[in-house]
Amino acid sequence: MPVTKQKDVVTRLTETGEEALQRLLQNPSAARFVNSANALRDRVDELTKRMRSLDPLEKRVAELEKRLDELAPKAKKPAARTSAKKTASAAKKPAASAAKKPAAKPSTTRKSAT
Repeated sequence: MPVTKQKDVVTRLTETGEEALQRLLQNPSAARFVNSANALRDRVDELTKRMRSLDPLEKRVAELEKRLDELAPKAKKPAARTSAKKTASAAKKPAASAAKKPAAKPSTTRKSAT
């Protein structure tokens, strides 16, 4: 007897849930929400498929970059140079010119993009 009683409770809950869903879907806002959720699911599935197709391409690019690094000659670092002109011109400048006028504040008005 307890099995049939439990079955009746589950059946009643199922029927009640189905009725509630039907009433909910009759509401236009809820129907739009369900349609939007389904569209979002489809878009996510599409995006996932596209992302999966990029993995083999990324592997190929990594292999090609590695091969290119092996083939390219190593670049030599240029020797450090000291410029006599820089030190001489810095010594000629008077100390008063080092103090500059304060910079003007940037304008807060926004120009239109049109």
